[in-house]
Amino acid sequence: MSINAIAKKYSYRSSTDKELDDATQDYQHMVPSLDSLSPSLSLPPISRPTDFLRAHTDDVSNPGCKIKIAHGTTTLAFRFQGGIIVAVDSRATAGSWVASQTVKKVIEINPMLLGTMAGGAADCQYWETWLGTQCRLHELRNKERISVAAASKILCNLVYEYKGMGLSMGTMVCGCTPKEGPTIFYVDSDGTRLKGDMFSVGSGQTFAYGVMDSNYRWDLTVDEALYLGKRAILAATHRDAYSGGSINLYHVTEKGWVYHGNYDVGPLFWEIKEKEGSFNNVKS
Repeated sequence: MSINAIAKKYSYRSSTDKELDDATQDYQHMVPSLDSLSPSLSLPPISRPTDFLRAHTDDVSNPGCKIKIAHGTTTLAFRFQGGIIVAVDSRATAGSWVASQTVKKVIEINPMLLGTMAGGAADCQYWETWLGTQCRLHELRNKERISVAAASKILCNLVYEYKGMGLSMGTMVCGCTPKEGPTIFYVDSDGTRLKGDMFSVGSGQTFAYGVMDSNYRWDLTVDEALYLGKRAILAATHRDAYSGGSINLYHVTEKGWVYHGNYDVGPLFWEIKEKEGSFNNVKS
């Protein structure tokens, strides 16, 4: 069946659609400058693009779908008495193919805010960079830093407008302000927005959660917290085929974020195995 024949299944023109189109054209004629101010996505030229995309990308309900979106990663962030630790791996995969080992999965939104990348790399990179422009505009208009809650809400509202349109995002927006303290919001492409103390996102999240749940305390020192974030991502890279490469580590405080380096998981694995006496299933 041709793509045009498939598209016709999801296309129809009711009288209501025509009335809405006429009203939209009148409004755009009155305010022509709005189009250039708001970002937009190209959508299938049919009346019900969400149904169309679901029919062609949802491999759970339709194993024979033409587009199977495969992705994997491990990202994490947690609060403690000294701020927020953000740690991520750097592997990008396309199915069973390792496309890259050097992906930067932490988006530096501005000097005070960090965002993490899980899902579609292009979606996360584009919209979190766009979020940085909105945060800057807020500072210029209001003469104060934007809160983490407000920044995450801007991103949440944006992705909710495109719910079901094919976006693939699972991000954490992290920052620390005098009013809020260390704050983490999880935002995904379904429009979910959750505030919490600890999040891990991606195919290796269960392994990362296992390490964090066993060793997390609120009163961790900065060095202990950095080690915990690094150790949790290492566990995920060891067990999850879609996570690997190296670990990027950040510490967020009221003064902004600080980058604590990149750690290759190869030598790091043997270093921690010897130090802890862990990973005993692996023979030296």
